[in-house]
Amino acid sequence: MELFKIIIRNSLRHRLRASLTVVGMAVAILAFCLLQTTVEAWYGGVAAASPNRLISRNAVSLIFTLPITYRQRILQVPEVNQVAYANWFGGVYIDERHFFPRMAVGPPNFFDLFPELIIPREHLRAFWTQRNGCIVGQKLIKQHGWELGDTITLTGNIYPGEWRLVLVGVYRGATRSTDETQMFFRWDYLDEAVKKTPMESGQVGWYIIQIDNPQNAGAVSQNVDGLFKNSLAETLTETEKAFQMGFVAMTEALVVAIRIVSFVVIGVILVILANTMAMTARERMSEYATLKTLGFGNLFIAKLIGGESLTLALLGGLLGMGLSFPAAQVFSERLGTILPVFRIQGKTLLLAAVMCCAIGLLAALFPVWRATRIKIVDALTHIG
Repeated sequence: MELFKIIIRNSLRHRLRASLTVVGMAVAILAFCLLQTTVEAWYGGVAAASPNRLISRNAVSLIFTLPITYRQRILQVPEVNQVAYANWFGGVYIDERHFFPRMAVGPPNFFDLFPELIIPREHLRAFWTQRNGCIVGQKLIKQHGWELGDTITLTGNIYPGEWRLVLVGVYRGATRSTDETQMFFRWDYLDEAVKKTPMESGQVGWYIIQIDNPQNAGAVSQNVDGLFKNSLAETLTETEKAFQMGFVAMTEALVVAIRIVSFVVIGVILVILANTMAMTARERMSEYATLKTLGFGNLFIAKLIGGESLTLALLGGLLGMGLSFPAAQVFSERLGTILPVFRIQGKTLLLAAVMCCAIGLLAALFPVWRATRIKIVDALTHIG
């Protein structure tokens, strides 16, 4: 207990220096937490993927469509429970800055494949009753201030024209990691409009396949792709996780760069804290010599220096981790639909805490080595 009191007093002896070091540490840990959370959010779709869902798309590219007639044939494949489909709609709401995912979906069992989307029954009933109805996530509701019954006008780009959708339902996520920034409307409404244009109707973007056993995903995928081999529209079927990873892989270099920067920030604050502790140890050499003269060993000196370094590191780390929560909330509101799930996770905090302890111990190594190696006579005559 006495040692602990001495460590606290030593840590606060130079209050300005200690305060600046703690603030610097807090900023570094805050940046580390936000950067790590950005990476986690980037992989949010991968983490939320269900092992019981497969995605079947055109083997050439996702931009090419598949015939709606494929659904009945896929349903005949063993181990397949349900099959739904979706089309990426695109479009613009107000302007390009107000982006959020917009998809045309069907048939009526579509939402049965996504138990993580919680939708009131009356909203689902209204959705499948009203031809131009749409369902959106509650995060979009809060962001745009929409209410049930509002008309949401989209300007088409992939599908030209003005599209007026009536808000008839709202979904919320079953977990905090569920994306609540999506809009869904009926595929048959889209297809009906496409028939009036030179565009080809009866086409979907991809199929969502629900299977019984995730361990049979590979076999089911091969069976589905075998059905359409050598056809005009061959399929590529993969797990939902692999499908999501395909999008992440396009920006993998950026994700790696963010990870590297987060650890560079930790390296910088390590150097700063090490410099602070070196200055502190140099100023107190005569004190350490006096303690040695009184019979205190090198272990006691090491505990003093290491304890002070750890105290500063942990104070700054706790402050930084505390600030990361309101900062993440601000980022979540600002980023909107770019990173729809932006929350500080427990493993990020744990990693940050480990980093704080590591920084505190590493920063104390050189001062401890110097203080324990110097001779008492040299230390007493030492001028900091």
